[in-house]
Amino acid sequence: MKSTTRNILLALGLLVILIVLTDALYIVSETNQVIITQFGEPIGGAITEPGLHIKVPFIQKANYFEKRWLEWDGDANQIPTKDKKYIWVDTYARWRIKDPLVFFQRVRDERGAQSRLDDIIDGETRNAIANFDLIEIVRSSNRKFELTEDLAKLDIASSVPEIHVGREKIARLILEKASKITLEFGVELKDVRIKRVNYVEEVQKKVFDRMIAERKRIASLYRSEGDGKSAEIRGQKERELKKITSEAYRQAQEIMGKADAEATRIYAQAYNLDPEFYQFMKTLEVYRQTFDAETWLILSTDSEFFKYLKRSSKIR
Repeated sequence: MKSTTRNILLALGLLVILIVLTDALYIVSETNQVIITQFGEPIGGAITEPGLHIKVPFIQKANYFEKRWLEWDGDANQIPTKDKKYIWVDTYARWRIKDPLVFFQRVRDERGAQSRLDDIIDGETRNAIANFDLIEIVRSSNRKFELTEDLAKLDIASSVPEIHVGREKIARLILEKASKITLEFGVELKDVRIKRVNYVEEVQKKVFDRMIAERKRIASLYRSEGDGKSAEIRGQKERELKKITSEAYRQAQEIMGKADAEATRIYAQAYNLDPEFYQFMKTLEVYRQTFDAETWLILSTDSEFFKYLKRSSKIR
């Protein structure tokens, strides 16, 4: 009985020791840093060395913070530019906890830090955007536009003003001003970038209308060039047609002239063989072409046209 009681007490003692040791020991990893607090108040500086460490059990608490770079992704904000263009600006940043003690005292945890970064970065972004024209926020350099042939004809590139600051320098300006404020909270701000810029609906409609107008100008340019080319092709076709018709008419007239000459030669040859017979045949041909069943012809008896008819009546 005494042995059983001794074993139970021994087990309870070991359990208590295990619980105490478990609460007294804590591990710091390569990616973490720790602030020890006692009754909610920090004691000493940050513990950054990796390994196993000891604290007072149940009284002290280990608060873990990230060593690595963390992401901040803000919400898009509607901001007016210097030239009164309202745009949506979406930014993101990279930050880390530089001084865990100050960080713990000022913002407590990452959620509090994210909230403060929202206020700081969004505020500096708004101030920076409001001090520059829209073209400065959109472009980063004065690199020449690579235009297609149709856009080059409209000379769009010459209408784009040059920039003096640019998007990247504006982002660095936001970073420079915001990082001075975040140090007060133990936060090191590494990078701030403008992720996305978009027009508000009203301005977007105007931009789309301008794009449509430019496309209509391009279409009108193509139509006018097409009409000119069409007129040129039709004129060339008419010239070619007249040339072909004229050449065909000339050749036809030459052939008809040669045929008429050949016919005249044959007629002349036939006439020379028997002039009387030739005259007789020609007269008969005239009779066939002149008379029909309803034709009346009044001639004198000594008419040359009636000569062969008179002869035929005498023969009878």
